[in-house]
Amino acid sequence: MIRGGRSYVSSPPAFSNDVKRLLVCTSNTVSIFSTSTGLQISSLEGHTAPVTTVIVVPASTPATKILSYCWTASLDETIKYWDFSTPELLKTIDVKFPIFSMVIPSLLRQPAQSDVKPSKLFAYLSVEDTRETTKSHKKEPRPNTMNGRICKCNLTESRLAGGVTLAEMKEPQVITISSSGKYFGIRKQRKLLIWKVPDVEAERVVMRKITLHHTKKLTVLAFHPTQRIVAAGDVTGRILIWRGFGDRTFATNDNKMNLNLMNNEEERPGVRDNDDADLCTTWHWHPSEVSVLIFSSDGAYLYSGGKEGVLVVWQLDTGKKKFLPRIGSPLLYFTESPDPSLSSVHNQVHLLKMPSMEIIRSISGIKLPCPLPEEYKGICRDIAFNHDGGLVALRAENYCIHFYSLLDDRGISELVKLLDVPFQVQVCERNHQPGDDVTVVVTLVALSQDGSLMSTVDVKLAEEGIGSLVCLKFWVSGTQNKEFTLSTIVYEPHRCGPCLITEELNEKYLKCSVGISAVAFHPNRRAAVSSSYGGDFKVWICNDELQQKDLQSSGWSCHAVGSYKKKAMTAAAFSADGSVLAVAAETVITLWDPDRNVLVAVIGETLTPIMNMSFVGSSEYLVATSWGSKPQLSVWNMSKLSISWSYLLHVEAVACAVDTSSFAALALLPESSNCKEANGTTFQGRDGVILLFNAVDPVPVASWSARKAKGGALAFLKANPSFTYENISDGKAPQTLLAYVNGDHEYVLFDPYGKEVHELSKFHQGDRLTHEEGQFGYASIYGELPEFKLKRNQDLWAPSVPSEKPWETIFSGSSHNLPPLTKLCSAFLESLLEKRTAALE
Repeated sequence: MIRGGRSYVSSPPAFSNDVKRLLVCTSNTVSIFSTSTGLQISSLEGHTAPVTTVIVVPASTPATKILSYCWTASLDETIKYWDFSTPELLKTIDVKFPIFSMVIPSLLRQPAQSDVKPSKLFAYLSVEDTRETTKSHKKEPRPNTMNGRICKCNLTESRLAGGVTLAEMKEPQVITISSSGKYFGIRKQRKLLIWKVPDVEAERVVMRKITLHHTKKLTVLAFHPTQRIVAAGDVTGRILIWRGFGDRTFATNDNKMNLNLMNNEEERPGVRDNDDADLCTTWHWHPSEVSVLIFSSDGAYLYSGGKEGVLVVWQLDTGKKKFLPRIGSPLLYFTESPDPSLSSVHNQVHLLKMPSMEIIRSISGIKLPCPLPEEYKGICRDIAFNHDGGLVALRAENYCIHFYSLLDDRGISELVKLLDVPFQVQVCERNHQPGDDVTVVVTLVALSQDGSLMSTVDVKLAEEGIGSLVCLKFWVSGTQNKEFTLSTIVYEPHRCGPCLITEELNEKYLKCSVGISAVAFHPNRRAAVSSSYGGDFKVWICNDELQQKDLQSSGWSCHAVGSYKKKAMTAAAFSADGSVLAVAAETVITLWDPDRNVLVAVIGETLTPIMNMSFVGSSEYLVATSWGSKPQLSVWNMSKLSISWSYLLHVEAVACAVDTSSFAALALLPESSNCKEANGTTFQGRDGVILLFNAVDPVPVASWSARKAKGGALAFLKANPSFTYENISDGKAPQTLLAYVNGDHEYVLFDPYGKEVHELSKFHQGDRLTHEEGQFGYASIYGELPEFKLKRNQDLWAPSVPSEKPWETIFSGSSHNLPPLTKLCSAFLESLLEKRTAALE
């Protein structure tokens, strides 16, 4: 089993003492990267929930820089101590609370020329008191419940310091510590809470605290490395700098104060009320909230960043500034070192060269989901797979398509700039800022089976109801299938006709009535089909398909147009050999000859509109999924033109194997309580299940529980034998891997037919399914399945019931279930004859 796609920017990274390695929190693990190559070299695995903090133990002398120890904290309520050079777990501390942030002041305050360690090591934790949350569920929730706590932990004795709570908040907050280890603080709405760490730490020592106030909500804070200066950023983009904070509260003998300055309130400009500070100045450049704020190691400069994707370098004494060239995504963290790192929202960690601030290397993860306008949520198909190459194409911000290798867990690059064409919307794309409103939405991405062709659909949003534009674009790849070139743009490819939309297609689909619902490529030819909510579908052909001209100059044109009873066309798919085109007209399935554009048959119908369908390999079956008030998974037999079997399930995604009659469905778990065990822990944190079917049998072959299934995707990928031997622990190398990408773009690859299939029911370590006595697997979720009699006597007719008006029911039902024509005619004619009673003379 292969896992990947983790976020690299969930928490700040940390450098090793020799700056040769970078430790990055990646979900439940800590990934260790080489700063010289940018490649992952090892990982720390042991936590069962996301890691929120990693702290490298600093070297006390130059000779100890080779030592590699670190502390990690996690939402699994544990703190762990590691030797990350091995890597090896040395110690585990259970604190009974999820940990959102942790600092260890004693590590930063150790004498530089002394090997004497303090008698006890203490950490300060920002935790969530889950006991209050549990009580609020049992009783009526209290609006002012304080779930966040700042606690103290004795790392030496592996326990919390009893009765020590420094602060309470509604939600846990990130703790920021000064580089000297003397001060640490948190943000609490419009306040800064700052504590001074005692010179000699003890379990119940009294800690002094000050509060600094502001008029806006604060988003980030930073401490000066040598002076008593603290900076904070707010939601409006302002940066506030308090100088001489805590002169009255944190008074010491070796730090003399200017009492006259403190006592004279008029000589404390910018300081609010009775805040303990000498001076407060304000800088403003960022147009939106500040998310990055840190002082340079010498204290001469202050670095700031935000949603606009620009790192600003402020000169502390003069307030002058310079800028790092645009990074292109909002900034999240800045980790100081001789060559610092910069983390951005696009799941990238940039290594910078000082002092030029040049990006020398980037560690890129899979692109995280980007927001969508409300009317497009749930109908965008923004994930596509290259089945032969093991790649996935994802919609990213800035109107890009991001290609990622699932087997290598590494990004290819943002190869496609969707609006990089001579068109009027190009100006919008060039001037787009990361914090600007979204004006163009990429609603659909589709790849051909071999990955050589791609189609995208983008919609320019209307401004005040005017100016919307739908664009269908075809792309062709280069010789190495890595670079795509735009081939054809079709503006408004489908009509906005008087489409008869049922109640199940609600206002969300009415707003997108001119939008494209699906795009599918022909398996053997350079052809594609697009369907529209407006009521038609079109078959597109590459102009140079037969001539085999240069791919870079290829163009696409419309070959055929079809519709059915003015219904919305909601899904489309080609058969394995391309001889049949299936198009869903809301609740019915229409079958077409794609070459002659002739309607062959109509089968159906489903309970609610069909939103996705696919032919199951080279078999005679087609699988369709419907959404709405009565969601349905249905399997249809093409040879009999009838439904084979179905379930009332909300299926988020379906993947069909290429060479077999197997398919996998990602179903959302029902919200009813019968899908949970009595202890409530079996499916805790999971909202979906992956079901593996053989199309001929309604009983699932296997099932696996899944996390974050909403917005997820499935695909069968061709396995790479040489790679699989190293990463799959099964004896034989599988021919096919099943890929599951969840709503956060984390993914897992596994062999669905392997010997360890039952052990793969856990996607994260420590999360196993607890088998319930009498019921397990699929039955524990949806209940026992009825017994199906697949072998039926086709010669037997369904029994009929006499009626006084048989002509009203004799022709009802599907055409393939009707009696022969001779029997129909005789019965119909007899029903029209008036029976006369014999008259007695």
